[in-house]
Amino acid sequence: MSDFQEGIAKYSVYLEELRRRVFRLTKFFVLIFFVGFFVSSPVIKFLINHLHIPNVIIATTSPFQLINLSMSIGFFFACVITVPILIYSLYSFLKPGLLKKEKRLLTLSVPLAIGLFVLGFFYCSGVLYYGVNMIAQVNVGLGIANYWDISSFISEIVFTSSLLGLLFILPLVITFLIRLKVMSVQFLSSKRKHAVIGIFILVSLLPPTDGLSLIVMAVPLVLIFELTVLFNKRKTIKVV
Repeated sequence: MSDFQEGIAKYSVYLEELRRRVFRLTKFFVLIFFVGFFVSSPVIKFLINHLHIPNVIIATTSPFQLINLSMSIGFFFACVITVPILIYSLYSFLKPGLLKKEKRLLTLSVPLAIGLFVLGFFYCSGVLYYGVNMIAQVNVGLGIANYWDISSFISEIVFTSSLLGLLFILPLVITFLIRLKVMSVQFLSSKRKHAVIGIFILVSLLPPTDGLSLIVMAVPLVLIFELTVLFNKRKTIKVV
């Protein structure tokens, strides 16, 4: 028997357990997707009522737009609900081989990651709501009527808010990389200017494109980066 076959045989039990977990999670993802798809009507109605913008008419230009939007909502719900379960499932799979300190770190990271994502999501939603209000008023001032595509309007808000929510989780990723000694606090401190420029470039790729919204979305990420460096620097000093 070759080394590869021996390795497969040795870890076959773990591979089978991993396969079962992935299969169950995939079925759960599909189930939540369909639930989100079929309950999308009240969700769309709720969003339209709470994203009411003066002088703006939300319209549909195709009979298939609502179906596409419903699929986007179903996919969003499936991702939001499944990802925490995926993290927990991965943690429970790895738990027997982790040290006590590593278990504590992962246990604290999961709710913190979810909290940071939710904070980033709703913060971005508020900024976007301000941004589109301002754009609508500018259009009216120019004599341009605001007929906005419902699918693009809601999808862009949800998608952009989700991306910023993921960016809010970067401090955890950076902290893990430091703990794994992939990068150092000194390296991050020396590349501070590059990090700030990178943050502004990333945020500039997200709508809206006005300068004030860009600053309002980028500044919290810069502050989070600085706090991450400061936190890890103090941890390093304590260890030393």
